[in-house]
Amino acid sequence: MEIKGKKIGFVLTGSFCTFSKTIPKMKELVEKGAEVIPIMSYNAYNLDTKFGKSEDFIKEIEEITGKEIIHTIQGAEPIGPKKLTDIMVVAPASRKYNGKISK
Repeated sequence: MEIKGKKIGFVLTGSFCTFSKTIPKMKELVEKGAEVIPIMSYNAYNLDTKFGKSEDFIKEIEEITGKEIIHTIQGAEPIGPKKLTDIMVVAPASRKYNGKISK
């Protein structure tokens, strides 16, 4: 699938141990010409953990994407109704989550 010019909502959830592998994927998408819209859950946006400080992740993601991170329910609400994305990536998405949405 060609991703150049696609609007990709990239959601980071609270599995902080995966950030070191998922954030580079955002960069890869941007380098391939996608417009990445960063979205973080409340915990992913606000909590510092042994895997890093939230402010460092926020800065890195906003530098990569050139966009402010959507991190509130109010900020995320328009995504669907206004069709702001072509594709949504939820990273990580557990098997339990994938099983629920694929039924």
